[in-house]
Amino acid sequence: MNTFEFSRRGALAGMAALPLSACAGSLGLPSAPAPQGTDPLALPPEGPGLNAIARRGGRRFGSAIASIPGRPEAGSIQNPRYTAIVKAECGIVVPENEMKWQALRPGPETYDFARMDEIVAWVGREGLDMRGHTLLWHRPQWFPDWLNTYDFGANPVQEAERVVTEHIRTVTRRYRGVISSHDVVNEAIDHDRNAPMETSLSRAMGSVEAVLDLAFHTAREELPQGQLVYNDYMSWEPAHLKHCADVLRLLEGFRKRDVPVDALGIQSHIEMFEIDPSTGVGPYAERQWRGFLDEVTGMGYRLLITEFDVKDRAVPADIALRDRKVADFTRRYFDVMMDYSDHLDDVLAWGMVDTFNWLQYFEPAMRPDGLPVRGTPYDAGYRPKPVRDALARALMPV
Repeated sequence: MNTFEFSRRGALAGMAALPLSACAGSLGLPSAPAPQGTDPLALPPEGPGLNAIARRGGRRFGSAIASIPGRPEAGSIQNPRYTAIVKAECGIVVPENEMKWQALRPGPETYDFARMDEIVAWVGREGLDMRGHTLLWHRPQWFPDWLNTYDFGANPVQEAERVVTEHIRTVTRRYRGVISSHDVVNEAIDHDRNAPMETSLSRAMGSVEAVLDLAFHTAREELPQGQLVYNDYMSWEPAHLKHCADVLRLLEGFRKRDVPVDALGIQSHIEMFEIDPSTGVGPYAERQWRGFLDEVTGMGYRLLITEFDVKDRAVPADIALRDRKVADFTRRYFDVMMDYSDHLDDVLAWGMVDTFNWLQYFEPAMRPDGLPVRGTPYDAGYRPKPVRDALARALMPV
């Protein structure tokens, strides 16, 4: 254990004693229900917001946000109560779904930037920064239908290269000067094969690596000073360790082939699908997780936390107890992540209010008792929860 790790842990242990004060429709996913029992007077807590605290440590805090016209009750720029929280707490936002191929690319020769442009316009008015998500989600189930069945013709390599490069150039050029950090490739691992995911593009080009490398090289040509990120869902649960090994092999391959990847986006959808009796929260593999982070940073990659929330499936139903356990699990996770503060850039939640968080309609994360998942900083009544305070303490430089 190094000196910084020890001193930070000691300081945070003392602080822990203080009192704790999707645009799903565009992807054909069910929408979360409207919040019930909303407190009309609920506001962000007094004092500095999460981004202001994060800035003291040289990073930004932010959240995913959507644009859903006609849905002022959603977690979107059309919801003034939701945007009040985002503006108070965040310095950077990321489009939840509006930049994915399914939303932007309805056909091989057509683009639809309407919803993405709405977010960009709102970000400009509010003086926020913005990340890009994602230039290529390399999984067939998240390709638009036309891409899965596309006829690449007599020269499939050339045509597949054209499709990929045209898309990345079109998107990056449209938002140049607005977006400087992109999730260039998202989730490219086949969990069944423990190898990079095959798609129509990889079959046309001859290998998965050819597609991924082309995506990053094209993005670098368009954004010489941009931050180019490989984004994936891993975190510190024992069940994720095999996936971490797959990601490491992918990152090692990028370095060997001199692919311009700057950072690893760690989604951090941390899980309490069971309870560890020794800790009272979900099981976690801290030693192995630190080993993974050591290898990633040792290869020269920066780190981002890109999609933080908590899956509370196994936590008892009692709200006060559940919120304490979610906050405790968050604190433990960020104790580790902030030990890599010298390598860690932005921290983003995947939504700020429970009601609009994707976990409410993601079946593996749904609670067996049918209660809403309470894994974001604010509850359905737009009230801050203990996890919000755990994040505030974690982001405070020591």
